[in-house]
Amino acid sequence: MADAPRTLSALSVLLAERAADLAQAIGDPLSPPDYLALVRRSRDVDGLAEQVLRLSVQQCRDAGHTWQEIGDLLGVTRQAAFQRFGKPIDPRTGEPMDKTVHMADAAERAADIVTAVLEGRMDEARPSFNDQVLEAFTDEVRDSGMATVAGLVGAYEGFAEGEPFVRRVGDFTVVDIPLRYEAGEMKARVAFDADEKVAGVFVVPPETP
Repeated sequence: MADAPRTLSALSVLLAERAADLAQAIGDPLSPPDYLALVRRSRDVDGLAEQVLRLSVQQCRDAGHTWQEIGDLLGVTRQAAFQRFGKPIDPRTGEPMDKTVHMADAAERAADIVTAVLEGRMDEARPSFNDQVLEAFTDEVRDSGMATVAGLVGAYEGFAEGEPFVRRVGDFTVVDIPLRYEAGEMKARVAFDADEKVAGVFVVPPETP
């Protein structure tokens, strides 16, 4: 995929070809397909569709449309649209910011930390904290935060449907995990610093950008 065409028109043609290949691979509904081949072809289609979407958003911005318009079309906030597709400039250097997520296990680590914190097993969570969080995130702070959330949505019931959302924000790797509560949904947010230590743990409303 590294040498795939970069123009929107060329990518769109290639996407149509791969989608047709996928449809053909499904074949006769009475004859079981090669399911691993379906996964591979579906992955290729998904990757190309993401490239087409990104270039479409870029051209939309070049044509003068706002992040609000793009976010409304995609069903997300303008900030969420910018975080996914934008090209922020680092004010410290004047260079485009690196949005690459370098922590391959960020989602798994965040899920473990959130589970430990929500279940009150702080001794298991604390070794992952950086010095600032280790000092500030006491048992009293944790209990007060959990009481505030319980007052809003009741008791914690577990992870909600949906995959963790991992992205690079400035110098941090940020992971959002959907949570299910007695009377509504929230999401956990874990921020990792450049040393891959926890720089923040929060429970926030699901619409929080």
